[in-house]
Amino acid sequence: MRLKRTHFIGEINTDLINKELIVSGWVLRRRDHGGVIFIDLRDRTGLLQVVFEEGLDPEIHELADSLRNEYVISVKGVLRRRPPGMENPKISTGYVELVGKDLEIYNTSLTPPFPMDEDLSEVSEVVKLKYRYLEMRALNGHEPFIFRHKVNQSLREFLNSRGFLEIETPFLTKSTPEGARDFLVPSRLYPGKFYALPQSPQLFKQILMVAGFERYYQIVRCFRDEDLRADRQPEFTQLDLEMSFVTEEDIMNLVEELLTYLFEKTLGITLSTPFPRLSYDYCINTYGTDRPDLRFGMELCDVSEIAKECNFQVFRGALEKGGIVKGIKAPSHFSRKEIEELTKFAQDLGAKGLAWIKYTKEASSFEEKWSSPIVKFFEASLLEKMEEIFKLSEEKATLFFIADTPENTHTILGELRNHLAKKLNLLPEKTFNFVWIVDFPLLEWDENEGRLVSVHHPFTYPKEEDLPLLDTEPLKVRSRAYDIVLNGIEIGGGSIRIHRRDLQEKIFTLLGISKEEAEEKFGFLLRALDYGAPPHGGIAFGLDRLIMLMLGKKSIREVIAFPKTQKGQCLLTGAPAEVKIEQILELHLLPGWDKKKNMI
Repeated sequence: MRLKRTHFIGEINTDLINKELIVSGWVLRRRDHGGVIFIDLRDRTGLLQVVFEEGLDPEIHELADSLRNEYVISVKGVLRRRPPGMENPKISTGYVELVGKDLEIYNTSLTPPFPMDEDLSEVSEVVKLKYRYLEMRALNGHEPFIFRHKVNQSLREFLNSRGFLEIETPFLTKSTPEGARDFLVPSRLYPGKFYALPQSPQLFKQILMVAGFERYYQIVRCFRDEDLRADRQPEFTQLDLEMSFVTEEDIMNLVEELLTYLFEKTLGITLSTPFPRLSYDYCINTYGTDRPDLRFGMELCDVSEIAKECNFQVFRGALEKGGIVKGIKAPSHFSRKEIEELTKFAQDLGAKGLAWIKYTKEASSFEEKWSSPIVKFFEASLLEKMEEIFKLSEEKATLFFIADTPENTHTILGELRNHLAKKLNLLPEKTFNFVWIVDFPLLEWDENEGRLVSVHHPFTYPKEEDLPLLDTEPLKVRSRAYDIVLNGIEIGGGSIRIHRRDLQEKIFTLLGISKEEAEEKFGFLLRALDYGAPPHGGIAFGLDRLIMLMLGKKSIREVIAFPKTQKGQCLLTGAPAEVKIEQILELHLLPGWDKKKNMI
């Protein structure tokens, strides 16, 4: 390197006019105006216009003439003010330009597969992920990752100031499957045995509490071999916290303070605290989900009592089978085609159909006020009750109904509620509505496995007042767990942990885990609980999801430097990929392999 950089572009301002500078970066654009060549040079910090004048140095001008987009260069020159009328107030260096006196070309570049100075939203994700380094290098491509760095720094600043210690936990650990599927790593030194990549540091952070550290955190990579969606990846990052001698209130209060600090520090936004706290049962009954989006209304309304008195057989039939009838109010009328599409949406979720009634407040007749194929099954008094239940004050509204089992009714209407909110543009941008969900059930029945399973994980402490129910009605036991939801997406979850061996063993028994299996899988934890484990609890945040929401992105892939596709592939490197047979043999994965015959 002959020309050693003296300034990052983001450091350049009018105070440096008439100073000699050396800048380095990539050519974003090149414009030839005869005897003058303009290039827009960018580095990580900004964009700067550089001018090469033929009259100043013909040799350097000729070299500049060879420049093309994405060439890597350094330029020495003198900073001057741009001519009047040629300023660009949209960028920080828009009032100055560098007059090039010397130029060094470090590398050329092929023509990029997409424009580096335009919006890339229309470019195929397959192409962008294959050339991820170019997508990130493109104009504004660094911003999500610079922001992510600031988030990590802010989290560390806050937690360090509160007496937390950042402690690393292992990546190669033991498979303890009680949740998602583990990624397994075969051991070369111990044939037939495997490590597992951690789904979370759950057991290690509990053991750190037994070790007396009292306040632990870690920004940690976790791994789950599960089906992928827009907000899931096989490897992801979470902020992991654990504290000793605390209650749920202590942890929730600390998290609210942490998020308030984070949003003020990174976005300049002041959050309103305390966050609302809603019970699991209330959320299911009111929003159809335990991850409610509180940025809009459209709550679920129970009309089962009205349905009992109407003559609509679909409603009455569902009630006779022990089901319920619920509805939601959308503040709009819909065309026949739109209603058909909404019906198809509900049916894809398992609905047998979607009943609807249109309401018009200032109608001149009963028929205009209530319009639907099913209105004839309702007496006027029942529709008046409907008007009261749904608080129909809008000029126009459409009521949608599902009649099914409580679980199906809530699930379908909850999804329909979110779908309608997007369709009707009811979701305000740059609005952050946090809510705590509490009083979860501790256990649920899994039909596929034919046994009780944990709603969160097996190490969650039951509510003290519900402990007697463990022996008689375990499905009625509530947990000391809490989830935090932002704009309808769960961003974190935690609980007070079990710190007594006898209770932990009892939970394992309820889950169908024998003493022998418990000792094999969790013996190290049980032994630790025997040696003075303090009361403790914690929480883990999905940082990818949180940052995605803070930046208003649609997928966590946009805020992960090198993400996998929804099929779990890395298009940049080609992973997962085949490996040589020698590597497989070293791991003892093909017993009986005859190396000479090249066969088993």
